[in-house]
Amino acid sequence: MEGATARTALRSPILTLKRARSLRRRMTQPEAMLWVRLRQRLPDQPAFRRQHPIGPYILDFFCAAAGLCVEVDGSGHGEEAQVAHDERRDAWLKAQGIVVYRVLASSVFVNADEVADGARIFALELMAQRQ
Repeated sequence: MEGATARTALRSPILTLKRARSLRRRMTQPEAMLWVRLRQRLPDQPAFRRQHPIGPYILDFFCAAAGLCVEVDGSGHGEEAQVAHDERRDAWLKAQGIVVYRVLASSVFVNADEVADGARIFALELMAQRQ
């Protein structure tokens, strides 16, 4: 029954699912730049989803095999209210066994390939730990 309880906690409300679909159509520029690189299904590389709903939250990018959430943080993430929200969200995701990997939007603008490679490498490391 434990597995069923965990899966239920990860299900998202209908409004969250609809919002995720909408966000997929309106990604920010750094999210779109990163998605172009993460969406490629390369052999022996982890697969990522974009704007993936989990529980009450929508993750920018998610690798299910690694339990990895990649978040692209813009300038608003430095504001006090947003920092508090991010901390609550990260704690909830951690309790679900999901690791959060935060990258600055400015880093994506500077070198999106390097950011995507970093996310893939981290995902592979997490996948190796799970075996």
